[in-house]
Amino acid sequence: MSATTLTAAAPSVRASSQGSPVVTVRALQVAYDTELVLDRVDLDLHPGEMVALLGASGSGKSTLMKSLTGFAPITSGTADVAGRDATSASGRELRRLRADVGQVFQQFNLIPRLSVFSNVLTGALHRAGPLNVIGGFTSEHRRLAMHYLDRVGIAHKAKEPARSLSGGQQQRVAIARALMQQPRVILADEPVASLDPKLATSVLELLHDIAKGDGIPVLVSLHVLPLALAHSDRIIGLRHGEILLTAPTAQLDSEKLSVLYEFEEVDDDDHLA
Repeated sequence: MSATTLTAAAPSVRASSQGSPVVTVRALQVAYDTELVLDRVDLDLHPGEMVALLGASGSGKSTLMKSLTGFAPITSGTADVAGRDATSASGRELRRLRADVGQVFQQFNLIPRLSVFSNVLTGALHRAGPLNVIGGFTSEHRRLAMHYLDRVGIAHKAKEPARSLSGGQQQRVAIARALMQQPRVILADEPVASLDPKLATSVLELLHDIAKGDGIPVLVSLHVLPLALAHSDRIIGLRHGEILLTAPTAQLDSEKLSVLYEFEEVDDDDHLA
């Protein structure tokens, strides 16, 4: 299987039915000193789709996500995120760009001692006025926080401290917090790496449902191939900083995706089981 053949068989996903892309990346390069981490990366994310980003450790998955929010310096190329230029944004414009991007991380990044409800409210700080800086939230903020907790199926835990929840429940709180930003796109960097298979499935199902139901594109980086195959509309494969393949998930299987890992020792349990 050649990367060229697979990529050619997979035009940019259903642009006509999904509308204009929320994220458009062209010929993106990111370099640290003399090391080229990403090379000529093209990417479109359309409303309503969940895209799985696959690749071995060090392939550039996290760097690609960081470049979309200004946390990794873009060396050349272009990156448009929700109508904002990520290649040149700084100061207030960069803060506005980050407010449009909901982020979900492997380690949840909750404040353990705060209640679930308060953790979700912090998602409103991106768009807050001065009142929020001193801890005040409007009744609308509070209504939305409960709405999003209900949306992720965990409203009954609103008053409990975040540290008392299971890993899967904490990740749902983190997703509710991201939704509280009312984001244009969600970036989920290894969001299920620390969860058992059942919880991982439930979290990915939730993210996929949000992409479809709310029209928010979700880019999720994963290591486990069956999870990517079961819970995405499209898969992008990176190797050594380059896109090796991109195709609708229905056209792929574990055998085709194994090319992404052919130069590292693949743990069958981690990738192909």
